[in-house]
Amino acid sequence: MNDRAMETGTGAARPRSRIFLTVALMVLMAAFIALGTWQVQRLFWKLDLIARVDARVHAEPVPPPARSQWPAVSADRDEYRRVTATGTFAHGKAVLVQAVTERGAGFWVMTPLIQDDRSAILINRGFVPMDRRDALARAEASPAAGPVRVTGLLRMAEPGGGFLRTNDPAANRWYSRDVAGIAKAKALTDVAPYFIDADATPNPGGLPVGGLTVVSFRNSHLVYAATWYALALMSAAGIFVIHRFRRDSR
Repeated sequence: MNDRAMETGTGAARPRSRIFLTVALMVLMAAFIALGTWQVQRLFWKLDLIARVDARVHAEPVPPPARSQWPAVSADRDEYRRVTATGTFAHGKAVLVQAVTERGAGFWVMTPLIQDDRSAILINRGFVPMDRRDALARAEASPAAGPVRVTGLLRMAEPGGGFLRTNDPAANRWYSRDVAGIAKAKALTDVAPYFIDADATPNPGGLPVGGLTVVSFRNSHLVYAATWYALALMSAAGIFVIHRFRRDSR
């Protein structure tokens, strides 16, 4: 093959390469724009969620969803709603769920609250440090019977366990506030599908310590959107450079 034929072949390959690169960059640009737009939508969804939860947390307490309303309870509509429940604590069926809080490592004290209609709501009465769990057990060995009133935040169940740790009901080791699992292990019936994080109202003897619910939502959608849109601009710049090089080569 002579030099002229080689040049002709190379010249024919260059337009095909430019077309391929242009199409690939256009596809990438469209994908990046779509991802950026999706993150913007997620941003406004998250801001709306934060506003709704903030309103719930600071609202006047209302009764918790009754048994007839349990099937309709959802995180989107009900979580972090401020509620007040009344009943009698079943201290003998309480469980300790491992927790790490601003006070250090310890346990959440999850105690069934038996209501007048005999249905039960699990109450996260608060936090007890590792070295005080036995003291708490002694204090509640013979607690005073009688109705109590609990105000706190409605929370959704945490089935299964914690990160890389599975709840072990047989060994009474709990790593998440698994309402169904705790109810089954403690032979509880008619248990609400949610639990209540008690507020900071002091308990007798100072333990457990309530009011430690962390209401915080990670919101990085604006950063993600900016990243995707920046990549779309880079793709557009790549298309410009390809065609600018084409014109210069002429």
